[in-house]
Formats: sequence, structure tokens, C-alpha cells
Amino acid sequence: MIIVDTALAKRQAENNPIKVAMVGAGFMAKGIALQICNYSPGIVLVAISNRNPEKAKQIYEQAGVLDAQEVNTVSELEANVRNGVCSTTDNAMLLCQAEGIDAIIEVTGAVEFGVNVALCAIENKKHLILMDAEVDGTVGPILKVYADKAGVVYTNADGDQPGVQMNLYRFVKSIGVKPILCGNIKGLHDPYRNPTTQEGFAKKWGQKPAMVSSFADGSKISFEQAIVANGTGMQVARRGMLGPTVPTGTPLKDIANVYPIEKLLEGAGIVDYVVGAEPGPGVFVLGTHDDPVQRHYLNLYKLGEGPLYLFYTPYHLCHFEVPQTVARAVLFNDAALTPIGKPYVEVVAAAKQDLKAGDIIDGIGHYMTYGLCENADVVELEDLLPIGVAENCILKNDVPKDRVLTYKDVILPVGRTVDRLRSEQKKYFQHELINHVNS
Repeated sequence: MIIVDTALAKRQAENNPIKVAMVGAGFMAKGIALQICNYSPGIVLVAISNRNPEKAKQIYEQAGVLDAQEVNTVSELEANVRNGVCSTTDNAMLLCQAEGIDAIIEVTGAVEFGVNVALCAIENKKHLILMDAEVDGTVGPILKVYADKAGVVYTNADGDQPGVQMNLYRFVKSIGVKPILCGNIKGLHDPYRNPTTQEGFAKKWGQKPAMVSSFADGSKISFEQAIVANGTGMQVARRGMLGPTVPTGTPLKDIANVYPIEKLLEGAGIVDYVVGAEPGPGVFVLGTHDDPVQRHYLNLYKLGEGPLYLFYTPYHLCHFEVPQTVARAVLFNDAALTPIGKPYVEVVAAAKQDLKAGDIIDGIGHYMTYGLCENADVVELEDLLPIGVAENCILKNDVPKDRVLTYKDVILPVGRTVDRLRSEQKKYFQHELINHVNS
């Protein structure tokens, strides 16, 4: 932040702001537009795309931009960018294709659509800020390969819990402490929540019931922790994570005792979560240090005697920090959170109720499935079905409640980009492994 704000002030003084466009006009998009348009010198939100362009216009108006123009072609959009006029459109690909736009923020939460936007942005050499953990946790590693080849940054966002965890992880590593657990703090976890049960809460906060349901049923946190795992090389201790529940209000400093220390000290560490601890909804990292002198200092600085040391951020501010991610990508080629290589953790689909042959699976956070983290090697070995590809699949047989689905249980829709990328991802990293072994 200290470097970023200075760099943005310089861009503002030079009248050379970063030009960013946004795909999506929902709850989170509203906050991002407000933040960039009013509180982010050095960055300009030049265009918003939504299937209903009137909603995009409303987002702009709520942020104080009253003269946005609807465009239908790349040339119209490029002309507006040159002339300092904000644009709306129902065609997200225009934003990806237009010259003069440095980065794309994708904030729809849709998988197939989000995948296509991501590919188009990367192919047109736009940095991509993907506030779509569902895409990232399903095909993020192969999208990162595409981005590297195109010479652009592919990243999740500062402010959202995965990005906050990654910033904390990087800090902990930078001071010589070894991170062994990256954790998320939840207030509720019930895999059987659905849009009907969450309708009241969603209405109160102006959110979509299915999105709120995906938070409550564990699907969202599974995606979040999967992409942290893929950015660190960590895994999960078991399917679904350990996810201990503590009495509401339990101080976070007491939660180290609820995790099996021996398990944490194995390998590259784990991603996990805790329900009920305070301060929520923050994030935390547990780490260790081998140096007895440094452990003495850590004890002096009130982090305790070890062997586990707790570091935490007591909040996550979502849209407030997205401009920082844009600046990191465009000005410093630095990602807040991006895959380091192969998938380490995937999110698989479990039946939320008894499912019947012939059923067409509905979306994430709806009525039929919930997501669970599982280590990628297990997913491959057992041919488990990622929840990111489950929507619109047709069941070939009955699946009892709570059983994890496999590819053998379903008929995939024809011609989806996400399935092509899943196949590419599998082949690419198998090839990488073979080359590594042979070398």
C-alpha cells in the first residue's frame, strides 16, 4: 500500500491514470465503482459491462457518474476511452478487445461466462483481476498459464478473504516465520442452506439469495481456501477441511489449540477455517520458527512461547481494496494471489439432498449441491466432479444426500469452455510432471 499509493499519486499528477473496465453490475460491482470513481486517484473506471446495460448505468450514477454512454462496438468504446467518457455495454468482450484499457475486473460469480471473459481478456493482453473464486478454483492454474504466455497478470483481489490471507502469508514468510496454516474465520457453516433459507438475510443486505447461500453452505469458503492452497502449495488435512467450531466469541488467540499440531507440521501446511472465533470475519496464519533466539524475541513481542505463532487480520474490506490490486498488476506486475503451478486443492460437488437420475444440477449455492475442498491428487484418483462444472449436468443415476459426485454420475453439457479448459489443465500439468521426472 505504501508503494502503491505513491505510484498512483504520480499517475494522477501526470494526468495518466490507469484505465480499468469492469464486467458485472451486482452488489460487489456497485462498491467497486463507488470506490474507484470517488476514492482512487490515479485510476479511472472507463467502462462497465452487464447483460442489462441499464444496471451498468445505474452503477455509474450511484457512483456520481451521470454521463455514461452505451456503446455497441469496439470503435465506439475506444473513442470514449480517448475522450474521457465512461461507457456501458451488454457485450463484455468489447471491454476485453478495446485498446486503451489496461485491466479488466471480472466480478460476476458465473463460471462458464467468467471463463470466457477471462480468456478474452488474457488473449487481448489485459491484466485480469478475477473476483470470481468459482472460476479461479476450477480452472485458475491453466488460466495462469495462458496469462504468463500473454505477459499479463492474473490475480484474485486484495480485500477479499483469499487475497487478505495471501498478503498475510507473504508477510509472515518475509519475517522468517514458516506459515503452516492459512485460515478463514466464519460465523456460520451449514451445508444444507439454500436460497429459500437465506432469502431474508439476502434481502436485508441487497444480495442475491443464491450467493448468500453459497457462503452459508460452505461452497464459497471452499473455493476461497482452494485458491489460497493453489497460491501457496498447501493442501487440506481432509475432505471438507477440519473446520472446527468453537463457542461464539472465542478469542482467535485460543484457536491454535483446536488444530492437531502434528498434522500442521507435516509437508507444506494446510488451508482451513474456524467457525465462531473473534474477530470475524477476518483471516489468520499460524506459523513456526526454528531459531530459539527468534522464538525468544517472538515471546517478548507477546506472540507466546510457540511452537505455533498466530498472525491475523481482523477484517476483510472487499471492494475497498480492489483498486490496490489493479495498481499492483498494472504498475508492478504483482499479483495479490495467483496459482503457483498445478492444482493443489479442488472443490468437489456433494449432494445437498437425495438426487435422482435425470435431474439437471442447479447452480452453486442453490438446492442440489454444496462444495467441499479435496486435495487435487484425490480428485484425480477418484474422478470426482468439481462443483464448478456441475451446473447443468444431467444425472445418469441416483445420488444419495452427502455423497460426492463423480464424472461417471453425470452427462456434461456439450461445447462448454470450462470443460475444454479442465481437459487442458489436466494434460498440461501431467506433461509438466512427466518432464520434471524425466529431467
